[in-house]
Amino acid sequence: MEIKASTFFSKDQQLLIRDAIKQAEGETSGEIRVHIETSLSGNVLDRAAWIFRHIKMHETDDRNGVLFYLAVRNKKFAVIGDGGINSRVPEGFWDTVKDTIESHFREGEYCEGIIEGVLLAGRQLRDHFPHERDDVNELPDEISFEDNEQAEKQ
Repeated sequence: MEIKASTFFSKDQQLLIRDAIKQAEGETSGEIRVHIETSLSGNVLDRAAWIFRHIKMHETDDRNGVLFYLAVRNKKFAVIGDGGINSRVPEGFWDTVKDTIESHFREGEYCEGIIEGVLLAGRQLRDHFPHERDDVNELPDEISFEDNEQAEKQ
């Protein structure tokens, strides 16, 4: 069976991930997105950085966007934050999030790994970017997908 980004998670799992994003964003003014691709060629961090800009995560007011990127065929993932986050957090800030996700992925628990990673990121970000009453949700909470093979050429 062909693995495709848009069908990697069931509709129910997609809703659970979206709800985790909403919950995490309730603890921080940071913006969290999940992007899933069928496959990639090249370096996972380079591709995640390209997607970060492509889906306009760099345009948040406080430069506090976080991207969870997953290439399902390659079984590669990355978690990256914008300049506003990276200028405030200590070195190794994302290691706990990445380790948590990786431990779930090794067990085949992809949905659980993304959800726990998103919630952990929200808790970690609240100290640096606490949620304020007047915060506006600047980016969609739904997962974005790239199924076509053209993604490998970008």
